[in-house]
Amino acid sequence: MSKNIVVLIGHPHDAPGHFCRALADAYVEGAEAGGHVVARHDLAKMEYEVLRNPADFAHDAPPDVAAAQGAILAADHLAVFYPIWLGSMPAYTKAFFEHFARNDFALAESEDGGWPRKMMTGRSAHVFVTMGMPAPAYRMFYGAHGVKSFESSILGMAGFSPVRDTLIGGVEPDMDPKTAEKHLLRVRDLGRRGV
Repeated sequence: MSKNIVVLIGHPHDAPGHFCRALADAYVEGAEAGGHVVARHDLAKMEYEVLRNPADFAHDAPPDVAAAQGAILAADHLAVFYPIWLGSMPAYTKAFFEHFARNDFALAESEDGGWPRKMMTGRSAHVFVTMGMPAPAYRMFYGAHGVKSFESSILGMAGFSPVRDTLIGGVEPDMDPKTAEKHLLRVRDLGRRGV
């Protein structure tokens, strides 16, 4: 079944050599080959500031973020790609999701003053994360807390379900080409399946 998919590239640096970007390209290729409709949004090409005033959450997001919001609102599935920097997503990537939540877009106050309403229900998500360390070490020794926090406190709270993740470690400029191709093929297949 064809899906409407948003691919969000969360690497803040727009140089083409980052493996995170190659993975996103592979996912898009697979999704398009699988008959899915894909909208691609690249944070490195967006303009927005880091939020400083909590009162800003009540106002609309900046235009570049608002365009991504509109695409995600029309989507069935969200695929997010970003690198691990100091144990979590880069600050510019986190800032995007703070803007994404503005003006009750991702979460809205409940009418009875209880738990916030999840505004993104009916959509699934897949988080693809690259890192220098081996992915099993990040999961076992560090608990993958940076990724878990994003999945539960942002995506899950907003209503995305299910939320899957693929962690890819050992990403360095001199990554073995066979290993890189194995990862690219796996991600391309996930794109083809729309998951």
